[in-house]
Amino acid sequence: MEVWNKLPVFKKAIEIQKLVGHIIEAVEQTDIDFKDDIQAEMIGSNLSYLRENAMIIPAKIAGVANEDMLYDIRMENATIIRKSAKELITDARGIQIHGFKDIEYLDLLRKEVDEFRVLFAEWVKTFDCWNYVIDRWGLFNPPGVNYDDIDPDDDIPSDQNDEINL
Repeated sequence: MEVWNKLPVFKKAIEIQKLVGHIIEAVEQTDIDFKDDIQAEMIGSNLSYLRENAMIIPAKIAGVANEDMLYDIRMENATIIRKSAKELITDARGIQIHGFKDIEYLDLLRKEVDEFRVLFAEWVKTFDCWNYVIDRWGLFNPPGVNYDDIDPDDDIPSDQNDEINL
């Protein structure tokens, strides 16, 4: 079994993904009275985004669950996970606005995302910020490291003309 399968944050992401599947199925089976084709298209988009965001979260967790992964890569994926989780709530609100009446499902999704948020924050705290390369974009550097700092590895002398004997 992969390490990510054991993570509480991953398990919760899978629960959310299953819940979203049930919500989508319930919305598709409901009789929402659309006033026009645009409204029907909008709720279709909400459902599509809901499905996509629910799928992104566990995939990104699995992608960076390895503790040896560089900090900036882990943080970049964490940002995408956070964005997707927040968008689940926005997507649910869109479905509700368009007339989905079974809001207890949407309330349950909000509750699950809030529980996920806590697990996520605890998981992110485990990231080793000192396992890094300088992020030249300046977003995900450890405290005190700037995008324009000199890379300490650049100080290692090398002669590109030397052959390496292995």
